[in-house]
Amino acid sequence: MIHKMFRKTPLAWRQLMKEKTRLLVAVAGITFADMLIFIQMGFESALFDAAIQPHRNLQADLLLINPQFQTLFSVKSFSRERLYQALSYNGVKSVSSIYISTGQWRNPETKIDRSILVWGVDPAAPGLKFPELQAKKDNLKQLNQVIFDEASRPEYGEIGKIFRETGKFNAELSGKNVSVKGLFQNGASFAADGNVVVSDSTFLQLFSTRKADQIEVGLITLQPGADIEKVKAQLQIGLNPDPINPFVEVGTPETFAQKEKTYWATGTGIGFIFSLGVIVGFIVGIVIVYQVLYSDVSDHLPEYATLKAMGYTDNYLLRVLLQEALFLAALGYLPAFFLSFGLYQVTFAATLLPIAMKVDRAINVFILTVIMCTVSGTIAMRKLRSADPADIF
Repeated sequence: MIHKMFRKTPLAWRQLMKEKTRLLVAVAGITFADMLIFIQMGFESALFDAAIQPHRNLQADLLLINPQFQTLFSVKSFSRERLYQALSYNGVKSVSSIYISTGQWRNPETKIDRSILVWGVDPAAPGLKFPELQAKKDNLKQLNQVIFDEASRPEYGEIGKIFRETGKFNAELSGKNVSVKGLFQNGASFAADGNVVVSDSTFLQLFSTRKADQIEVGLITLQPGADIEKVKAQLQIGLNPDPINPFVEVGTPETFAQKEKTYWATGTGIGFIFSLGVIVGFIVGIVIVYQVLYSDVSDHLPEYATLKAMGYTDNYLLRVLLQEALFLAALGYLPAFFLSFGLYQVTFAATLLPIAMKVDRAINVFILTVIMCTVSGTIAMRKLRSADPADIF
């Protein structure tokens, strides 16, 4: 059918090219609608990717987390005793823990404090996959030594640049003087503008009201060949004598990453806003294409009536309209794709959010564009059906 529609220079193309100004306005409108969809989808994807980046860098087969877990950026603590109990189960090789809290990082140049996510780890087994951290973990054994996330927001200071040039950087974290001893890359997110890793001892010194036996994340490494699902089920039951009021929740890093994603998608207004933006862009595109096609049909109603008088069916005329819609979809999509690609690069440079053009998103937006234009063409067909040769002539 597609081949039949486009085997000659289509009437639809000639119709569009006849009114070049109208065509340019239509293409600009579709480009705007597609860009709106691209930007909304891009920001939503960046939100999710940034939010679950820490989960995927946790070096563990299973995690123990407070059962009220919603997001890692405000996770509640639980007793470390539960983590040590896991060592008695078959298949468990080793365990380690992570403290998480929000501190205040003072920019040495501006003297402005800014919230930063602080990770307290065991220097012998940090439990984080970052290669830079693994190479510099021994530096954390001394108090007040930190490893800084150089992909954090620039408002924290030119830490990466200065550290590379001088090999040192002194700053203030939560009222304590600290020294940067290494860099790693995780990146900012909507919930945290930056990250810093310290030893568990330094963490407890920075947050003096914290109890040492209350941790945020328990990391469990299994024996080679152990059945993850089986061990997970055993731990979930064994560590929670009262299933109605469990002490901990057991899951894989990916399980908690999906929970985090769900939280940002449905538990906050951010996910709704991005989804609404996509819907608005789709509706705007439908309205714009409909107005163009409706105007085209109205201006050429006598010609369409003549075609009907010559024996052409409504189905043929519908194909002409759908061809116009598909041409508009392609012409509007291409500039939107390249402009959005450029905007993604600008946004990444300005915010350090992991926003980039993805193949599946590009395909999805193109499909939405085709649907958008096809729906408009189908609606405009109602006007075309009214083209009665008897009324025109």
